Amino acid sequence: MVKRTDAYLTVYLTLILAILLSLCLALVEGARRNAAALEAECIVDIGLNSVLAEYHKELFRQYNLFAIDISYGTAMASFSNTERHLQQYLEKNMSLDGVILSNYWYRDFLCLRPEETELTKASLLTDREGGVFRRRAVEAVKDDVGLTLLKELTEWVKTVESNDLEDRRIEEEKQEIDRRLQEYDGLEISADNKIQIVDFQNPTQKLEDKRKQGILKLALGEKAEVSVREISGPPLIMERMRKGEINRGNMVSEGKREESLVDQFLFREYLLNYMGYYGAEKEEGALMYQVEYLIVGDHRDMENLRGTVNRLLLLREGANALYLFSDSEKCMAAELVAAAIASLLLLPEITELLKISLLLGWAYAESLYDVETLLAGGKIPLIKDDATWHYDLQGALQADTQENFQEGTGLAYEDYLRIFLMLSDTDVLTGRAMNMVEADIRQTQGNSCFRLDGCIDGLEARFLIQSTYGYEFEIIRQKEYW
Repeated sequence: MVKRTDAYLTVYLTLILAILLSLCLALVEGARRNAAALEAECIVDIGLNSVLAEYHKELFRQYNLFAIDISYGTAMASFSNTERHLQQYLEKNMSLDGVILSNYWYRDFLCLRPEETELTKASLLTDREGGVFRRRAVEAVKDDVGLTLLKELTEWVKTVESNDLEDRRIEEEKQEIDRRLQEYDGLEISADNKIQIVDFQNPTQKLEDKRKQGILKLALGEKAEVSVREISGPPLIMERMRKGEINRGNMVSEGKREESLVDQFLFREYLLNYMGYYGAEKEEGALMYQVEYLIVGDHRDMENLRGTVNRLLLLREGANALYLFSDSEKCMAAELVAAAIASLLLLPEITELLKISLLLGWAYAESLYDVETLLAGGKIPLIKDDATWHYDLQGALQADTQENFQEGTGLAYEDYLRIFLMLSDTDVLTGRAMNMVEADIRQTQGNSCFRLDGCIDGLEARFLIQSTYGYEFEIIRQKEYW
């Protein structure tokens, strides 16, 4: 007789172990898959951060702008260069090649490899006709520039525009007055039954002769050293934009928004802070008078300074003439001199013309002094009063403008540059600013082919990552500076 033994426990354990083993394997597989997904995302983020860390060092040093130079110091600015760098970072971070004795001590539990790396979108500094460049410039200075100055600058600009200080052509007005006065020279008149020939000598002739010498020579003196630098070499961004020969991005991070007055002010303050001008030259720059270049647009330092100083003289003439014609005492002084000259010439009808000529000449002499003072580091108020007026009529007519200038009160040369920048068209100003940045960076070693339309400030990339265990992950990430 065979004795039977119950085996229910063995069967039960067998069934339970099979279920537990399946559960453990499922957990291991789930852990592998989730770990692979997490590692793929981490490596993608690390790769993007590593690419962004390759920002152009010289662009940051000189202009406090972060951007990836997709040419990487070569003559070929191509998005494929950045794709290749991204791919290399991913491969490096997924590899165990750098780990000591990795073949003996470690086993790759995930076995990930990057299959595709594609740069799907990019934002360039030159996008939106330089709008991205302006936005980044504003962000670079917004924490450092107070808005108190904006209120003052707004008042200055309002004063210039409301009084047409830049539109009034004092020189042309005076030339017309003097032409009419000169018609009396050689005129025959009857006095005391005698015929006399008028010998008219313009009392402001010394000032007119002085004007013909040129503003730079008058304002700076013959011994002043003026920069003769000029921009040369490959076409800059404005020219390439006109020809349609620039790279364009396809990523809009904030959309095209209306730029406020504060934005416009901060952009111009950025230009003043990071570019040189007369009295605060940028020695390492392609030009020394860079802000003057923004205002005038010539590729030569000398012409930019001359154009800016001429514009400054024009503004000061308008402001000084406005004050003179509103000051009754000074008008009376000019009228008395004009009446005396007219009486000597027996031509009382020219009194009013002479008075206007004297006042306009007086305004020019005062304006020349103002410009010389500003370029010497002094200050001149936008609209003068009796306390800040310098010349009397006699001193002005002597045309001796070589003075020991006082620092004074009012606006400095830099403040007048602020006014000119604020009155400048933003798009033109942006183009010239980008020209200046390109020219400056090209001066530095290894950057002779630098171009702003090859500078990425934000990007979007698509990654396809596979595992030998059969997993596949498609990841899309977007990153930008700030």
